[in-house]
Amino acid sequence: MNKTELIDEIAERADVSKTTAARVLDAAISAMTTALKNGESVTLLGFGTFCVNSRAEHSGRNPRTGESITIAAANVPKFKAGKSLKEAIN
Repeated sequence: MNKTELIDEIAERADVSKTTAARVLDAAISAMTTALKNGESVTLLGFGTFCVNSRAEHSGRNPRTGESITIAAANVPKFKAGKSLKEAIN
């Protein structure tokens, strides 16, 4: 499912226009992104938790040349599925 299909599904289930559904989805994504950027986690009960993990600097290989390279430290988003979501898909 892509973003357009998700907007269509939200509009149908919530009985709102596609424009409204798109604005709500964009606002939700923006709010979640801002929270994660500020180091906060976002928990949606029954769905899961989004958080940011720090990945340490590590070494890797350039696949084209085989040369050893250093991969910089970075913050990476992480999602942990909640119990209800896990049960729904199993």
